[in-house]
Amino acid sequence: MDRIAVLTEILAQNPKDAFARYGLAMAYVSEGKTEDALREYGTAIENTPDYVPAYQMSAQVLMKLGRMDEAKARLEAGMAACERTGNAHAASEMQGMLDEIG
Repeated sequence: MDRIAVLTEILAQNPKDAFARYGLAMAYVSEGKTEDALREYGTAIENTPDYVPAYQMSAQVLMKLGRMDEAKARLEAGMAACERTGNAHAASEMQGMLDEIG
């Protein structure tokens, strides 16, 4: 089974597994399936609002697609998650991305 099939099977058993959902999104990105990836990142965030990597990586995808308003909103939500979880390192990286957007 390929990575997408394996992760899809894991999610069929446990749909709220944020790590598996994030992995599925990353697998979609690596295959150029950005809309599928964004859907999975969004679901990960919806199910686990403090799963910081999903905010950061989905914002990167949005930036690459030129969807800067959406990326900015995702980063701002991610910064709030960083504050809730005390993740200063990710907050610093996301602030840099926000600065890049302007």
